[in-house]
Amino acid sequence: MDEHDADSEREAQIKGPSAGGDDPALDPYEINFLPEFRSGRGPRAPFVNGSGVVIGDHMYESPQSPLSSWTEDTDPAVMAGSEWVHPFKDVGFLTSENRDYFERGIAPESGIFTHADKDAAYEAGNDGASGNKP
Repeated sequence: MDEHDADSEREAQIKGPSAGGDDPALDPYEINFLPEFRSGRGPRAPFVNGSGVVIGDHMYESPQSPLSSWTEDTDPAVMAGSEWVHPFKDVGFLTSENRDYFERGIAPESGIFTHADKDAAYEAGNDGASGNKP
């Protein structure tokens, strides 16, 4: 085994199983969802969202995408919501927290993604400073 092969093997051991585990039928961005997380998720195939962008085809650049015409005046909320995330094929499923939850049923630790003293929620129409409506 040469040095490159040894490095690749060590990296694979650190990262754990690849996306999709041992199931070659799964997309590279899919994980092996537990049965309780498979039903009612939405389409497995790519779909076109309300902005005319194909979601789930791994082609992240398209003329219809706000990313293709982003300016400093673009409100990031235009790309928020479930219509921008594929229910089965999303790079976010590959995180260890999501894999633990969706493949193994291990709930995430409470409070690890919260700010006790800040309201990070976005609401259109807020003044942006206090979180209170103007």
